[in-house]
Amino acid sequence: MPTTPCPCRSGLSYDECCGPLHRGRAAAATAEALMRSRFSAFALGEEAYLLRTWHPSTRPDHLELDAQLRWYRLDVTSTSRGGPFDDAGTVEFTAYYRSPEGAGTQHEVSRFVREGGAWSYLDGTT
Repeated sequence: MPTTPCPCRSGLSYDECCGPLHRGRAAAATAEALMRSRFSAFALGEEAYLLRTWHPSTRPDHLELDAQLRWYRLDVTSTSRGGPFDDAGTVEFTAYYRSPEGAGTQHEVSRFVREGGAWSYLDGTT
């Protein structure tokens, strides 16, 4: 996938954007970068990455993605804090998917925390 566009729609290729994060070769510098990488993980079925980047206080024991959902678009609406010098932040977004029943969206405000220099997903309100 070296030249394949990244599913998060950053405009970069997957190998330049979310690929290194999924492979553990890089860490997200901001809450938004982690949010985008998590969307890409949903789009590509990277369950292990989703669990690895979920805060231990809210992380489920296991995760089984719905193989019939195809996540294809992410629109980040706003961010609050979540920068390289913050320890918390929020990202508001709308994610678009297709399923056997048709097209749909998920609108969410996600909360992220940074501990030990690493961002993790805490929770979200839909």
